[in-house]
Amino acid sequence: YCQRRVDMHIHILGICGTFMGGIALLARQAGHEVSGCDANVYPPMSTQLEEQGISLSEGYHADDIPDDVDEVVIGNAMSRGNEAVEYVLNNNITYTSGPEWLSKNVLNDRWVLAVAGTHGKTTTSSMLAWMLQYADLNPGFLIGGIPANFGLSARMGEAPFFVVEADEYDTAFFDKRSKFVHYHPRTAVLNNLEFDHADIFENLDAIKKQFHHFVRTIPGDGLIVKNGEDTNISDVINMGCWSNCAAIHKDHDASHSDDDWSIGETSDDGTNFEVLLDGKVVASVNWSLHGAHNRMNALAAIAAAQHAGVPVELSCEALNEFKGIKRRLEVRGEVNGVTVYDDFAHHPTAIEETLTAMKEVCGAGKVFAILEPRSNTMRMGVHKDSLRKSLQGADEICLYQPAGLDWNLDDVVKTSDTPANIFASTDELIDHIVSQSTSGDHVLIMSNGGFEAIHQRLLAAL
Repeated sequence: YCQRRVDMHIHILGICGTFMGGIALLARQAGHEVSGCDANVYPPMSTQLEEQGISLSEGYHADDIPDDVDEVVIGNAMSRGNEAVEYVLNNNITYTSGPEWLSKNVLNDRWVLAVAGTHGKTTTSSMLAWMLQYADLNPGFLIGGIPANFGLSARMGEAPFFVVEADEYDTAFFDKRSKFVHYHPRTAVLNNLEFDHADIFENLDAIKKQFHHFVRTIPGDGLIVKNGEDTNISDVINMGCWSNCAAIHKDHDASHSDDDWSIGETSDDGTNFEVLLDGKVVASVNWSLHGAHNRMNALAAIAAAQHAGVPVELSCEALNEFKGIKRRLEVRGEVNGVTVYDDFAHHPTAIEETLTAMKEVCGAGKVFAILEPRSNTMRMGVHKDSLRKSLQGADEICLYQPAGLDWNLDDVVKTSDTPANIFASTDELIDHIVSQSTSGDHVLIMSNGGFEAIHQRLLAAL
């Protein structure tokens, strides 16, 4: 199956992004020679690629595009005026986008299980892939993170099943549709929907429209697993739906439909919870994850896996052995009783949910929340009014003010009920945490980038 097109040399622009890095791994596993470049080459993706024999170069230079290249896959961060892009166009080199390459070379004859939503895509996709693996179905997958159960963000696997994290961000500079319209899933998860990606979407309605384009691609005998408590998801479905639906809820209500899923009795630390279908307990989970958002992610994955033929009890057994995902409340180390976590949260809702989950594990210790407002939407200040509220679950807030931020973080600090400070450098941040933290405390570092390797430097300083 993987030898459909062999002996091609594929070069990827923007190869260290989580999605494009996954494309690189799939192309390598299919037998192609793969190389690529990126402006920021940093772990864990750079390490993962190099371990697979994929050569990387820093920056976007025409000289780095191999003379023997057969096809260039262009990431959505690339734009006209980029030296490498202009070289490809001027020399009439065959090019495509990552989602289109994936659709034509991998997904074309697979049963695709796609996970979409503003939050929880990576975690839910990882859970779903692991459930299928636990059931000995050996699925393929492409996930925007590295599931600890697999150690890779992407693999071909065996037909028919393929799990893909379905992102609503645009496809490429030459294709402004959302990535997920290329995937044509038979099983789809709509986890939630909020305004995000303000750099490409004018408003929430524009995102709803793209989600409905996604819904239009799902076959009539397919299944949409939807968040039954999200009014924006309901708006999308009400625009027209031709597929079967199942809903997930935090709690059971008699008004729910017969095929609705919900969460039952839950332990105080969140490590044990019941899975309900039509209000009846059908299984239970005993795992290491925390937070109501992760329990909802699990419920969505269970419903999607059932559609692919995996019994609920088996999916719950798989969750008992689920090890999580890198950069999702990942413990990076503990020194003198101070635990340092890495998390990808960069939207107020995700920040609030992550801090709520921390309260299930922190005990009597303090929680220091460190945030780098790095995403395009955050840098534009779109979420500045809701950011303060999202951080109040911490005991102390540490905000990093990067160069080029379009707004000032002072407004967050002045209106915060929780002690908050702004830092102009990561050195200052590290010195502050070292001086203020004591044994039993937790340091939660939130960023969607490398953040100047602050995690390792903080642990060393501690």
